[in-house]
Amino acid sequence: MGVGSATGRGVEPDWAGRLRSVGLRMTQPRQRVLTALERQGHATPEELGAALAADGQATLPASTVYRNLESLAQAGLINHSHVHHGAPSYHLPQHGDHLHLVCRQCGAVIEADAELARDVARNLQQAHGFDADVTHMAIHGRCRSCARTASTPQKRTDERRT
Repeated sequence: MGVGSATGRGVEPDWAGRLRSVGLRMTQPRQRVLTALERQGHATPEELGAALAADGQATLPASTVYRNLESLAQAGLINHSHVHHGAPSYHLPQHGDHLHLVCRQCGAVIEADAELARDVARNLQQAHGFDADVTHMAIHGRCRSCARTASTPQKRTDERRT
């Protein structure tokens, strides 16, 4: 898929036109990064680098991938969130607004509707005058399975039977 191709959601992105509107041009590396990101959904720069290395075209240096991610984000063609403490995860805006619920115990990442955080944003606005963007954020905690396991009493191995 490339410039002007369908994303699978019926959206026809005009990537080149959007880049031109902010004074940038569509280059082959930018198009490859966008296409790889479209296929991946979410991806870190390293994951995109691996996808680009496997696309059958010339290898893109990591610095080129990072520079293109930065320029595409500044142009508003892609968004990012910090799901983990490492590199950000990038995605196309068509991927939709959602929360990432990140389990600190098992590492699972669950997508949830961003609408669930609207009350938090409203409370922050009322209490601090802060206009929070909750359209694509990560919330860390424990998933249902890990929370259930943690709340289940476990027999201690040092208990003696009587």
